[in-house]
Amino acid sequence: MEKQVVLITGANSGFGLLAALEFAKEGYEVVAAMRDINKCSLLMEMAKEKGIAEYITVLSLDITSANDIKKLQEYMQKKGRVDVLINNAGFAGAGFAEEISIEEYKNQFETNFFGTISVTQKVLPIMRKQGFGKIILMSSVSGKVGFPGLSPYVSSKFALEGWSESLRLEVLPFSIYVSLVEPGSYRTNIWSTGKKISERSQLETSPYYQYMNKMEGYLEKSSKNYGDPIEVAKQIVQISKKKKPRLRYVIGKGVKQTILIKQLLPWKWWERLVFYLLKNR
Repeated sequence: MEKQVVLITGANSGFGLLAALEFAKEGYEVVAAMRDINKCSLLMEMAKEKGIAEYITVLSLDITSANDIKKLQEYMQKKGRVDVLINNAGFAGAGFAEEISIEEYKNQFETNFFGTISVTQKVLPIMRKQGFGKIILMSSVSGKVGFPGLSPYVSSKFALEGWSESLRLEVLPFSIYVSLVEPGSYRTNIWSTGKKISERSQLETSPYYQYMNKMEGYLEKSSKNYGDPIEVAKQIVQISKKKKPRLRYVIGKGVKQTILIKQLLPWKWWERLVFYLLKNR
């Protein structure tokens, strides 16, 4: 029986790396795409330790590069099969809206939104031709709930959520299932090395400087309660195995409750709750 093929973007760390290992353990042929293949060492070392390195192929891919996207298309066409696409590549842009340049917003969207679209567009023809496929997009609780100081990241995830809803309705007639994974806070590097704070919001002269410190303090204090990212990786594999996966999968401690509370509360009450939490953490 021919091996199922899964393409994972941003596979050098975090959810992408762990998902690559989990799929390889299940016998999938894993195409682990990453912008800098020099950062593949951790993935491959872990794969060798588990005896599954033979299932993983590392592919150089900057999802914001038209040239790389073209090479990806050619590579996957030669392979002739894509059972699962995991759109995982991304980073978190932070800072306060007044101080964030349009260029910084564009950079955030180029990766988290437009890059995701570019990869998906190149994979869809293969899935349509084969008559099936699963597309899983890594969203976030930030795709459902806005937070101060994180508007670039939040807005890119809100956009991803809306696009994914439309995409699911468009490709479902071809037996291609689109799913969103909406994790809360997990122990990955997106809130450390993966976070890019606008320079102006870090200056002591910024009117938002103290506010930024409160946000940083809140994230720091909350970090001890962050979940184990392997939970999300395993969830991704389980979604891929479902015959008819649903659109949304919320995962993480308190995430469902947070989203529900935000939906049910009048906005002025939600504002009070947010500021109360920032003040008391």
